[in-house]
Amino acid sequence: MNAPTPFLLQFAQRPQALNIDRQLQRCLEQCRESGLDQLPLPGHGRTLQRWQVLAQVAGVDLALVKLFEGHTDALAIIHECVASHVDTTGIWGVWAAEPPTARVRIVARDANDVRLQGRKAWCSGALQIDHALLTAWDEQEHPYLVAVALNQPSLRIFNEDWQAVGMATTASVDVEFTDSPGQLVGCSGQYLTRPGFWQGGGGIAACWYGAAQALGGFLLEHCKSHDEPHAMAHLGAVDAALSGARAALRETAGWIDGHPGSNAECEVRRLRGQVESAATTVLDHVGRALGAVPFCRNSHFARLSADLPVFIRQSHAERDLAELARQLVDAPDQGWQL
Repeated sequence: MNAPTPFLLQFAQRPQALNIDRQLQRCLEQCRESGLDQLPLPGHGRTLQRWQVLAQVAGVDLALVKLFEGHTDALAIIHECVASHVDTTGIWGVWAAEPPTARVRIVARDANDVRLQGRKAWCSGALQIDHALLTAWDEQEHPYLVAVALNQPSLRIFNEDWQAVGMATTASVDVEFTDSPGQLVGCSGQYLTRPGFWQGGGGIAACWYGAAQALGGFLLEHCKSHDEPHAMAHLGAVDAALSGARAALRETAGWIDGHPGSNAECEVRRLRGQVESAATTVLDHVGRALGAVPFCRNSHFARLSADLPVFIRQSHAERDLAELARQLVDAPDQGWQL
């Protein structure tokens, strides 16, 4: 077969238009105004309740929960780092990705006040939120967390590379800082070493679960009025997957609350692997059972189905599983006993 003609190749590579959903932005503001964002802190005895709210929001819309989870995570980080000098009004995000091609530097410092220079990648919600916590590096290559306001003229936003279809409205763009002011949050390295880093990582699994649960609900409603053997079999598979993931979330939340100062990396890596597997299973079975109709006729179902595969890829797949295995090999007891 001959290669595609130039005009077909050009059409295949056409850029995706940036889509900023102002209804999403307004709903995020309503979450804050109603107090829904005042979640129990992780590791303080009510971690499951925190995750239940994240799952609830995720079942409504994954782009919304992506920004909502970032906002609530930022509030928890500021509390854990005892950064009382930071004004937490408005909507917040956490920008901690560190690709080799984009790094922000601290070029001046006066106590907690700093100046930033450089480019930050994967800045979710940069066009929709008010403040962000971002990782930055000083001249000795020490990492810090810095709070910045996003309404300042020294920031420049680049949106050309954001070509997502699933999760499109999160607009995880690049932001460039030019002598931009910010405030230090915590001490050097605290963002990664504090217990809340991995405790917060479990909240992402709760988001995946909430979306999978909502998709499973579409199949459950279908089966209540359609006694179809194949759909019933798919529903059984969905129930088994969701029940296992729910048990893992509950167990891990309990472990975190019982070990609030401990490193939850192994437990959360295992949890995320379990919930990712369950969510993937649910996506497959629900789609096969219901066919094309909800993908094309139900906006809620269509958004969840398009967004969830992208959101799940916040996991690093086999790299995360390999790291879990390395920790398991080094542990005195792998914990498989019943």
